[in-house]
Amino acid sequence: MDVTPADVHVESARIQQQIESYLGLGSGNLLFEFRQLDGQMRLDLITVNPRHQQSFLFRYEIGYDKLDSLRKMLTYVQSYRDTESSYTIQWRARGDRELQTSYFRARNTYEALDKLYFGRDLTTITVFSVVLNPSS
Repeated sequence: MDVTPADVHVESARIQQQIESYLGLGSGNLLFEFRQLDGQMRLDLITVNPRHQQSFLFRYEIGYDKLDSLRKMLTYVQSYRDTESSYTIQWRARGDRELQTSYFRARNTYEALDKLYFGRDLTTITVFSVVLNPSS
């Protein structure tokens, strides 16, 4: 059986919806960004905070095509709470007065900060604290 582009589109949409549902985020708060990288497909899953409208990297996956990277992301989303630590980062954007608090799952402090700074210049955000939260 041949897989048509329409089949791929439907399957991609289904998996994206599963990821959104699993994370409990609406479609406006979760961005799926795909790009070719060395003959493979990289998927950056980006969250958008509805309160301050800042976006952060949730996770990236690399697959041989769009569907493969989406399937890998779904597998990750279904188990990340069991494999990564929770961090709280307090920060302020340049020009803002209000201190913001964001939460990340990561393997270590550096990965949590990479997710915070994803896609932006390091001078645009000042970090005041990074805390490893106790496991529950």
